Amino acid sequence: MAIVDRQSRREERRQQRAERQRLKQRQEQKERAERPDRSAERDREVIAPLLGWRHRGGGASPNIPNAVEYQATTAQACGLFPFVTSSKPPSIGTPIGRDLLSGEVVCLDPMAWLRAGLITNPGCFVLGQPGTGKSTFVKRLVTGAVAFGSQAIILGDTKPDYTDLIGHLGGQVVRIGRGLDRINPLDAGPLGGVMKRLTEVEREKLRWEVRSRRISLLMALCTLVREDRIANAEEVVLGAAVDLLDERLAGTRQPNVIDVLKVVEEGPESLRSFARADTRDQYDKRVDDLVFTLRLLCTGSLAGVFDGETTSPLDMEAPGISVDISRVGAAGDKLLTAAMLCTWSYGFGMVDAASVLAEHGLIRRRSYIGVMDELWRALRGAPGLVEFADSLTRLNRSKGMASVMVTHSLGDLEALATEEDRAKARGFVDRSAITVLAGLPPRELASVNRITPMTGPEQGLVASWSSPDSWQPGARHPGRGKYLIKTGAERLGIPVQMTLTRDELTLYDTDQAIRRE
Repeated sequence: MAIVDRQSRREERRQQRAERQRLKQRQEQKERAERPDRSAERDREVIAPLLGWRHRGGGASPNIPNAVEYQATTAQACGLFPFVTSSKPPSIGTPIGRDLLSGEVVCLDPMAWLRAGLITNPGCFVLGQPGTGKSTFVKRLVTGAVAFGSQAIILGDTKPDYTDLIGHLGGQVVRIGRGLDRINPLDAGPLGGVMKRLTEVEREKLRWEVRSRRISLLMALCTLVREDRIANAEEVVLGAAVDLLDERLAGTRQPNVIDVLKVVEEGPESLRSFARADTRDQYDKRVDDLVFTLRLLCTGSLAGVFDGETTSPLDMEAPGISVDISRVGAAGDKLLTAAMLCTWSYGFGMVDAASVLAEHGLIRRRSYIGVMDELWRALRGAPGLVEFADSLTRLNRSKGMASVMVTHSLGDLEALATEEDRAKARGFVDRSAITVLAGLPPRELASVNRITPMTGPEQGLVASWSSPDSWQPGARHPGRGKYLIKTGAERLGIPVQMTLTRDELTLYDTDQAIRRE
């Protein structure tokens, strides 16, 4: 009897559970029925109307483009798509524009590409006719580099093209010229300030570096004024004069060209010994040409610019630095070339000083981008100046500095006085891992092809950007803002079309004076 009662109670509980389950299911079905059905609305949102969405540029199309169709087996289809162009362009660095073939965004930053292993050195050589947008391309690189934390150094702005941009980015602008700022060619600059913070051994090593820079730049300026090379005996005398001034001044101030001239004219015993002159008359004959050359630096066409103390030292912490030498250009090519040489030496000296301080943990380590625009104007000033520029830029990779050299034509480099200078100038292009070509005529491309090999279609594309095909006023130049980026002989070039933002249209504009007229 007890067993029957337990079984009946179990059956009763099972039925109650089943009833509760049925009630729950009916309640859920009722709630789903009352809930609005969104699936149809979602379908209506996803599926476009027959004539297209109603928005600007939307709606019906009167013509349907006839797309090319390909048929192939599965083994052959891989040759049809997507390998009609080269591989995907790099997306590392500053956005430059879109690939003209694939529409992909192309990015470029020499230091970022070097870190990623895409190139072997951070040199960039930009070549193109006037008005095709070389400066605009470089300004985009500068803006992106500053945004990524690099310091931009415009080593001699001759027009000026970069002054407004550097000022907009919060950088330092130094204006060189008579009545404006001055640069002392023998100023150790930031390198001199670093010495006090180093050990005696490191200080001595850096002292020799400063000495070498002073003598090299002084020789370059003398070569420019004389329009010929400095003799070996004169180089020895200059070195001895610089050493003697260092000893006399003992760090109280920086020596200058006038000090060197006075010491050489004075002819103390130590200088006569280095000149291997036993008598005063013999010494005067040895240094006669050198004295006149130094006097030209102080009283000739270069007077008032490089014969005094540096008035505006470069700011090592500024986002960017532009040395505006446009006022110097009105005084002649020699003065402009001298200003560019001094600016290059001073700027690279600042990078060296920052590198030394960063190695000792005294300042944060950062990378640099140095722009050397109008390169040809500095190189053709006198025979031997190419060697000076070559010695400054050869070790940029170890300094964490990307160098961007800009010129109109390789013919500018081929016009140098000696074959030795021409060979070294061609080395600038050959040693740059990145070559950027704006619009160039076929004859110029033949010269480029001997240094940077190009395919036939690449040459045809760049040549098509070189000149307008219409006589209509206001027609856009076909090569404006178009560039071919080449890296190595084996890689296909990347054709890029740059698009500017509203602010860039103003900051990068180099034709404002023409439009004002």
